[in-house]
Amino acid sequence: MSVLEQVQADTREAMKARERDRVGALRMLASALQQDAKLGEDDELAVLRRERKKRLEAAEGFRRGGSEDRARAEESEAKLIAGYLPEELSDGELGELISSAIEEAGASEPRELGQVMSLVMPRVQGRADGKRVSAAVRERLAG
Repeated sequence: MSVLEQVQADTREAMKARERDRVGALRMLASALQQDAKLGEDDELAVLRRERKKRLEAAEGFRRGGSEDRARAEESEAKLIAGYLPEELSDGELGELISSAIEEAGASEPRELGQVMSLVMPRVQGRADGKRVSAAVRERLAG
């Protein structure tokens, strides 16, 4: 079952349970997935990550603007979207991937960050945020 099919099934369940907020969030997610499929992209994980990131950024903006209720609503949607993403890599697993990429690239200085990132990101396969990976690589090369 594709992610889109799962989201649609969950939408029907939420409608039956009269979970209005959840239905709205799931419909938005289904729409984004359908839009991506129409464009021929067919990368459901990229859509999920992008939509989750939008919600987290919006929550941060609302919080800075003093709208705590709207920030919580956006974070709730981000959490719902995260439920469809694969499990995040642990710090240990990410560290192992970074170590092998550094060794493979022969990197030893922070300026070689790009080389290491180009090796690590395909191996991560969407199971860790790029900012998290970049920070970990930068820390490892600096230390």
